[in-house]
Amino acid sequence: MIESLLAGTLLASLLLATLWGALALGHRLPATPGIRWLAVIGWLVAGGVWWLLAWQGARLAPLAGMAIQMAALLAWWRQLRPARDLDWADDVAHLATGEVEGHRLILHHVRNFDWQTPDRARMAWDRREYDLRSLESVDLFVSRWGRPGIAHVLLSFGFADASGEIDDFLAFSVEVRRERHEQFSEIGGFFKQYELAIIATDERDAVRLRSNVRGEAVTLYRVLLNAFDRRALLLALVEEANGLEAAPRFYHTVTANCTTLVFAMMRRIIEGLPMDHRLLLSGLLPGYVHDHGGLVPGFSLGELRRRGDITERARQAHDAPDFSRRIREGVPGWE
Repeated sequence: MIESLLAGTLLASLLLATLWGALALGHRLPATPGIRWLAVIGWLVAGGVWWLLAWQGARLAPLAGMAIQMAALLAWWRQLRPARDLDWADDVAHLATGEVEGHRLILHHVRNFDWQTPDRARMAWDRREYDLRSLESVDLFVSRWGRPGIAHVLLSFGFADASGEIDDFLAFSVEVRRERHEQFSEIGGFFKQYELAIIATDERDAVRLRSNVRGEAVTLYRVLLNAFDRRALLLALVEEANGLEAAPRFYHTVTANCTTLVFAMMRRIIEGLPMDHRLLLSGLLPGYVHDHGGLVPGFSLGELRRRGDITERARQAHDAPDFSRRIREGVPGWE
């Protein structure tokens, strides 16, 4: 029984190592496509030989052979470093950076694109100033494109004018920093294919890109945070963005993405927030926030989702100067 269990464990381990190594080489080996494919095939053949020997009853040879292979691969893997200066795609050409002077938040490179297609926009990067004393709201946007549990999350901060009306919205998006020639791949996100980006945008840019241009379904939830926590979350995002500008990091599909990065910040602000499987599936994040008292009370999650669906309102208000107000009509907490 024990011998059979050990044999099964060895076979499974050899298979996993073979598959992981092939994917790592396929996504990150710095070589021409032809050489990269040869390396992947060579790795698969070698792994297949070790697996076949183990299946036939050998133990030491396949274990030692794969250990040597993996040691060489991991030595190379640990040398991979995220880049700062590459030919980035236009929408992630600049990371958000900023500083605080008294009550003023000064942000550089706030993206303010007017998107015509998913790949073409009239581009603008702004320098903006915000009075932190007028920070009055935080909203969570969840954008879905049809994959169960998978979504992109945005945070939008609302600032009030002199009359007290919240009319200026700044969105933050944790994104993949792609090179100009790259397309996003969830699998590539496991294998150091992309750098991590924090982008500050005009809310019209980030929301309309998803609802009006890409045709995604977008839901808005008002998040209940007190004034201290709202400010702390905003400044944590700016601090994290400044850190990425100084020391780039790799994006990771699970451990460093639009949900887990924000959760790490919130956990520093609000003590006791527990880990939860919904943090790994960004489309389920509203349920986590709802269960921990972070959304407007008196409504079920389903009702908040239904009333917070802004997709059609965003399309109807595409060029309206009061776009942000119109998409919030009927959303709990914004009535």
